[in-house]
Amino acid sequence: MQCRLVVNGFLSSSKFSEIYAWLKAAFEKRGHDMTVCTNIELAFEKTAVTEPILFWDKDVTLAKGLEAMGLRLFNSSRAIEYCDNKALTYIALKDKVPMPTTIPAPMTYRNIGYTHTEFVKKAGDLLGYPFVIKECFGSFGQQVYLAKEPSQAMSIVKNTREPLVFQKFIAESQGKDIRINVVGGKAQAAMLRRNEKDFRANITIGGKMEKYTPSAEEINIAEYVCDILGLDFGGVDLLIGSSGPLVCEVNSNAHFKNIYDCTNINIADKIAEHIEKCMDI
Repeated sequence: MQCRLVVNGFLSSSKFSEIYAWLKAAFEKRGHDMTVCTNIELAFEKTAVTEPILFWDKDVTLAKGLEAMGLRLFNSSRAIEYCDNKALTYIALKDKVPMPTTIPAPMTYRNIGYTHTEFVKKAGDLLGYPFVIKECFGSFGQQVYLAKEPSQAMSIVKNTREPLVFQKFIAESQGKDIRINVVGGKAQAAMLRRNEKDFRANITIGGKMEKYTPSAEEINIAEYVCDILGLDFGGVDLLIGSSGPLVCEVNSNAHFKNIYDCTNINIADKIAEHIEKCMDI
């Protein structure tokens, strides 16, 4: 099988290149040829081809264009779009799976910013303090803030021009969450992340990880989330609520080096196997 791995041409850190190498190796050891190309190169793609594309990027516009040419993408443009935008994730999953109460902020323009902030008080009144403020586009726990009082919430909002969501703070899950990697509709690996110094559990900001055996409920939620969003593969982050697990975020191209180090399960192999099945190889 010939296939392409599409990556972002503007990302050049070792963290990303290592993941790309793992994916390429997973396909090649199964006897497939994988060409790595960037979104910059494919921006000028005009020739329709038949090979599947492992789309390890968030360039939704390019993804939609490739799909319009008849290409099969893993993940699809819709799945990537809904995971990349935290407000769209919430809208897609609302009333289908348990989630913290979430309020998408009114849209503003980046050249204007949030010049009216009365909605911040309304969010605080509804969610209570502290509550979480997230930029809709962000990864690795970045651009996620904890507003402990009204003045802090106002300051966070006034100092960004990005789309935002406001979310209820789940005190029981402070500094800890569960990451479940799902491929082909099945939970493949899980880890518990803890951070004693931050309300965010992400490894990149100091969190520690340990192997975790998810409950049947946690597995069902993670798999259902990926089904709703149409994900071929993804990482589902669950908070630990007093009444059960809550969906926090969903990642369409979750980095899997940490979960490999934690569980010795190679998600790249699972992705290669899934694409083989989908392409009937």
